[in-house]
Amino acid sequence: MPSGINKIKLPKNPWLLFLPFLVLYIIFVLIFPTTGHQGDEERYLMFANNLVNGFYSPPAPDINLTNGPGWPIILMPFIALGLPLITITIANAFFYYLSIIFLYKALKETVSYQLTLLFSMLWACYYVAFQNMPFTHTETITYLLVSVLVFSMVKAFKPGAGKESNKYILLAGFMIGYIVLTKVAFGFVLIFMLAGTLILWLTNRRSVNYKKGLFIMLIGLATVSPYMIYIYQLTGRVLYWSTTAGSTLYWSSTPYKEEYGDWKLELKQGPVEMGNYNIPGSGDTLVAHHQEDYNEIYKYKGVEQDDVWKRKAIENIKKHPGKYLQNCVYNIGRLVFHYPFSQAVQRPKVLLVFPANGIILTMMLFCIIPTFKNWRKVSYPIRFMLFFTILYLGASTLVTAYVRMFTIIVPILLFWFAYIFSKTVKVNLGFSKTEESN
Repeated sequence: MPSGINKIKLPKNPWLLFLPFLVLYIIFVLIFPTTGHQGDEERYLMFANNLVNGFYSPPAPDINLTNGPGWPIILMPFIALGLPLITITIANAFFYYLSIIFLYKALKETVSYQLTLLFSMLWACYYVAFQNMPFTHTETITYLLVSVLVFSMVKAFKPGAGKESNKYILLAGFMIGYIVLTKVAFGFVLIFMLAGTLILWLTNRRSVNYKKGLFIMLIGLATVSPYMIYIYQLTGRVLYWSTTAGSTLYWSSTPYKEEYGDWKLELKQGPVEMGNYNIPGSGDTLVAHHQEDYNEIYKYKGVEQDDVWKRKAIENIKKHPGKYLQNCVYNIGRLVFHYPFSQAVQRPKVLLVFPANGIILTMMLFCIIPTFKNWRKVSYPIRFMLFFTILYLGASTLVTAYVRMFTIIVPILLFWFAYIFSKTVKVNLGFSKTEESN
């Protein structure tokens, strides 16, 4: 028996095992303190302030539903108490730490300790996900929500759990609903999953799994219902999730050869020193291509403006379907590898994404064949979460996509990998006893 790794004694308690990572995460956010003006930070803080003051969006015509209230609700205590921004990012460190714990607990219920440790460590060391931890963005809290979803799904469908599974069904449904409130792109996933689980249950009412799956989706719908009622009262529209969906579809539909479907905040971009990465002169090209559309779009506000964005996007797709499909391929590239960006300067840090997500993509390709070859033997929670993931990733490729949108689903992917590896792969890290060194 090898004398190295097998003699290492690690604590079996995940709270102690991953505690060093929590320390590292806290140090990380302290080294890179937020200013409150990075990316979407100002918007999330604004919505949190709105909630503290008793409303969410301004009334028509200035309706602003850029994002859901999931993250602003969590930010409310920090804003109400006047706590400094660093306390939010330190909370992010705890959120990520907790996401590791829940993924570990889900894995422990499903695979061996060795695979549990391996894939929990992979998530703990997945540095691509760290980029948003120092900021008041939604990604880190979503990592926790998704990890709790994985854990609750495993417990809800655990054989022989009996009535104890009911509380995990409630938890899983609430997690799905709160994920939608935090990342509204999952709203469409919720609707399709609800319809799918209903059809499965109607065609096989004796299946306990299908019944549980339907209950989970109904609880998810109940969780988002207050917000959907609020949106209906505000806009008069059903299943309306965001006032920015149109702009992301518009940029994803751009018909111009040198544009790859990535979203642009403004046509005239500032210099690289101000955090923009467009090459010199590209702003003039964007103006030439899009100023006429912008002149019409910005005659409107709120929901009406979103409608015009969508109308322009649909026109582009109808006239240039091949270019839209090409942009969808580029969206996949940005989703997984953070590349390519149109008319942008080279950013060497993008190279850091390739090895980590390249490994994940390789494992995805490896796991696809045994998964579908043995589909009926794959446990129901895995199948449920795979459909959840496929719908989300599929929808994400249709609009402007970025790597941060991929990172939030990685805990589900790692759980899937561990499950398939446990069924198909046998690994021995030690050499045979008959092996002799020279």
